Parts: sequence; C-alpha cells; structure tokens
Amino acid sequence: MIAKYFDVNEHGCSIRCKLYCTDPRAVRRVIVFCHGFGGHKDTKAAETFATRAVTKRKGTAVVTFDWPCHGADARKNLLVEDCDAYLTTLIEYVRARFKTDELYAYGTRFGGYLLLRYLMDHGNPFRKVALRCPAINMLATLLDAIATDQDKANLAAGKPVLVGFDRKVKIGPQFVAALQAVDLFEVPFFDYADDIIIIHGTADEIVPFEDSATFADNNVIEFVPIDGADHRFRDPKKMDAAVARIIEFLGL
Repeated sequence: MIAKYFDVNEHGCSIRCKLYCTDPRAVRRVIVFCHGFGGHKDTKAAETFATRAVTKRKGTAVVTFDWPCHGADARKNLLVEDCDAYLTTLIEYVRARFKTDELYAYGTRFGGYLLLRYLMDHGNPFRKVALRCPAINMLATLLDAIATDQDKANLAAGKPVLVGFDRKVKIGPQFVAALQAVDLFEVPFFDYADDIIIIHGTADEIVPFEDSATFADNNVIEFVPIDGADHRFRDPKKMDAAVARIIEFLGL
C-alpha cells in the first residue's frame, strides 16, 4: 500500500488530502474517510482502516482529508457551510480524477454528523455509508463533552473560542447557530436506511451510545454495538471488530 498527499484547489477550497491505494492508476472504487472534531487526515484510525480496506482489495482506494480548521487546513473559523463545500468539492474531484461513480463513505464522530447533513441537503452520492460513533446531536456533544464552562460562557456572550482535542479549533456563534438550526433526530433518513450502518461503542464517554441506538431505530438503520468500546476505540481488538464489520457492510 502507498500513501500519497495531494491538494484539491477548486471552487474556492484548498483541501489537504491523503490517498491510500496500491496503484493510483488502477483505482476503481474510492472510500471517502471523514475524521472527527479536532482530528486530521493522518489519524491512526484512518490508516488502520485503509490498511485493511486497500491491501487485499484490488482497485480500492481510501481518501482522507482535513476538514476546515483541522490538520494542515489554513482556515481560521470553523463553519458548517465550509465543511459542506469541502465535502462537495472532494466528491466531485474524486469522481473526475478516478473516473468512477463507485464511491463509499466512512465517517467518525463529527465526520459522521457532517455526512448525515450532506445526505439531508444533497441526497446520497455513495453506494454505502458507514458511521462510527456519529455525533448526531453535535451541539450537545460540543457543549457537554468538549467545551469548558468558560467556553460556553464566552459562546453565550457571542465570543469565539478555541476547543478540541488533537488540534484546537476556533468556533463562534455562527457555528453554534448552524448546529441549532438542524435536529437530525427530526430528519427522516428512510430513503437511505438500507445503505447506512452505524457502529457505536457501549462505553463511549464523548458521544452518547443511546443517541446512535435511538437514531438507528427511528430510521430502521442497521446498528452494531461494540461492547466495552470507548469513543476512540483504543482497544485494538474492538477497533478490528468495527473495521471488519464496516468492510463487510461496504461489500468490498
């Protein structure tokens, strides 16, 4: 497997990307990997998944990228509309570069939330979508598990704050308002249910396990609990179980 960095500079976006594959000239299908809040394209979870998905599956590639304000991205203020623009631009680029419509998606945490919003706003361009620990109620996750009390006070006063894990991300009232404007629990996803799988650890300390279970049940989406797995799936055996189930679902 090779790993190669590249940039997509189109439609006013400058997206920092990473390609995993065995031969760039022989790619027939692409899995777009969407990392979580405060993460980046070089996350260990993406590499672990790509290694399993690519090495024994000829013609398969995994593309990871930095969301706005994440990783090596140069933007300063995180906006939901910029995230949507990045994902839209990347999908168009991947289709054109590899001359394929065989696209799949795998999103974790905030990346899962953004994938669901993309489906809501644009329909589903992917054959299959896998979500691990998706932050379906991203606003609650942000305020309850990521932001400090001082962060919340500053946001309430209309001031921007720096929050996050691997890299601090600047958010402000506009980002919070965009999260408040959409309640994914109230959005029907029945039309895409057969093409979505949700995997969630029962010991997730950041995103409530019950949120994924309820969302999946409401939309008749396949739901796979991983007993004892925390938010980051730090137990390699539990991560292996999740990856194996995702690859099986994607039908690679």
